[in-house]
Amino acid sequence: MNIDVTTTNNQLTSDIVLQVKDLKTHFDLEEGLLKAVEGVSFSLRQGKTLGIVGESGSGKSLSAQTIMRIVPPHAKLGGEVLLKRRRKGKDDKIVNVIGLPLNSPEMRDIRGGEIAMIFQEPMKAFSPIYTIGNQVSEAILLHSNVNKEEAKKIAIESLRKVGMSNPEQRFDEYPHQLSGGMRQRAMIAMALSCKPSILIADEPTTALDVTVQAQVLQLINELKDSLNTSVIFITHDLGVIAEIADEVAVMYLGEVVEYTDVDTLFHNPLHPYTKALLKSIPSTANRHEKLESIKGTVPTPINLPEGCRFYTRCKYAVDGVCNDNDIQLTSVNEKHDVRCVRWDEIEEEG
Repeated sequence: MNIDVTTTNNQLTSDIVLQVKDLKTHFDLEEGLLKAVEGVSFSLRQGKTLGIVGESGSGKSLSAQTIMRIVPPHAKLGGEVLLKRRRKGKDDKIVNVIGLPLNSPEMRDIRGGEIAMIFQEPMKAFSPIYTIGNQVSEAILLHSNVNKEEAKKIAIESLRKVGMSNPEQRFDEYPHQLSGGMRQRAMIAMALSCKPSILIADEPTTALDVTVQAQVLQLINELKDSLNTSVIFITHDLGVIAEIADEVAVMYLGEVVEYTDVDTLFHNPLHPYTKALLKSIPSTANRHEKLESIKGTVPTPINLPEGCRFYTRCKYAVDGVCNDNDIQLTSVNEKHDVRCVRWDEIEEEG
């Protein structure tokens, strides 16, 4: 869906800020070749939110880490990550992030300056031996032409923008002195302090209680609108996706199995995995009914057989059809892609 690259001049259409094409992240292990991310493609639009959803082990976070180039150095990468870089007084520059040397000045400038990430567990992402203010200021000094005093002012203002109470005091506090919600706000402040064009939020609400989770989601939406930032929001929670995403990529075992806009995903899902995920959401209307579950677990992506990767867990699977050849992502229409050879038959079956 929406592969908006004009290949004749290697340009992205005006509303696309990031184009991921056939992204691969493999690891050579003693047991065999682990294909953790295999052929992932999607577009990210200016000022919009792309939700990436799936179970643990589906490759969501690793896809984002590959885009940021923060995967282990022995990982084998493939595909393209085309980023539209902003340049003052000049035309935008299109670069393939995967093709840049890992520790090159341009890659370091992109990482944090153009693409920033909110990590799932800020207690692990922040260093325990430096203050919050020191770490936010360091990011600003790395990506902005300012001195330490100016960086401090920007850092305090960033903490204030994310709703941190008494930011001047919090600036001098250590991560362990803040609550989980405050640490996550500080992480968001650091990510947005350099005004990146793309923000990757890797399950930023997982460890938070419901009230703080709602506040963080509202904060990300407000900052996205005020800064016109594009967001990749990674989660396993479809309820969060319904609230924050414009388009959704459903991932399973390293592949995108369905890709469409958020309304279509909830009202007309086509892939059996997406259908199963939606049926597992608790509902107040059916509070006395037993929730459906997806049998089995996500297998390790090592030496996988040909065919659909969801085959062993799919109640619609047909031997000799679904496990014969690798399944390609098929365009149902210009706004909906699905990786299933039986999607039309399943839709008729209901």
